[in-house]
Amino acid sequence: MGNSLDLSVYLNDPLFVFALASEEAEQFIQYNPLIVGVGKVNAAIGLSKYLHQHRPGIIINLGSAGSSRFARGEVVCCNRFIQRDMDVRGLGFQLYETPFSDHGPLLEYGLCIEALPQGICGTGDSFEMQHLTEDYDVVDMEAYPLAYIAKQENIPFLCLKYITDGADETAGADWTEEVHKAAMAFRKLFGVATVTPQ
Repeated sequence: MGNSLDLSVYLNDPLFVFALASEEAEQFIQYNPLIVGVGKVNAAIGLSKYLHQHRPGIIINLGSAGSSRFARGEVVCCNRFIQRDMDVRGLGFQLYETPFSDHGPLLEYGLCIEALPQGICGTGDSFEMQHLTEDYDVVDMEAYPLAYIAKQENIPFLCLKYITDGADETAGADWTEEVHKAAMAFRKLFGVATVTPQ
């Protein structure tokens, strides 16, 4: 991953959002991170409840993900999102399209850090262990609703995913072994130790 990036510009009143405490591992504790839980519903509820009382300068989603394209240990920046478990083609809609909504299957929102690889994040309520499509190349369970809510609320959004597994038959064992490394990778990337929260 190389040297840390100058991301201090993004740390003015940030809200760091993680699905699990194990992904944060008390490395961002000084920023009072929000732990929302696993899955799209928990992510949407957790962020919505927070925004009901607070409006951060930026929402930063950090978490683990699988990928058949990117290597384990890479940090990937995502600003394009798909609901990979949304399938209403039986009623004439496109794959991944939410019926009767004002947007298509691909949600595009968020900051792009050019020094990092860019990915399309497929969010769904399943732990994917047989990734066969090229429609998305990063697999998670929370990013889509976080990005959607940030866009609706017109709050800047940054999504970074630490690749723990290949979204394949060994994904469960690989995720268990690798997830604890995510927090240190993110801390190194942000240079959290040298940044004072506003």
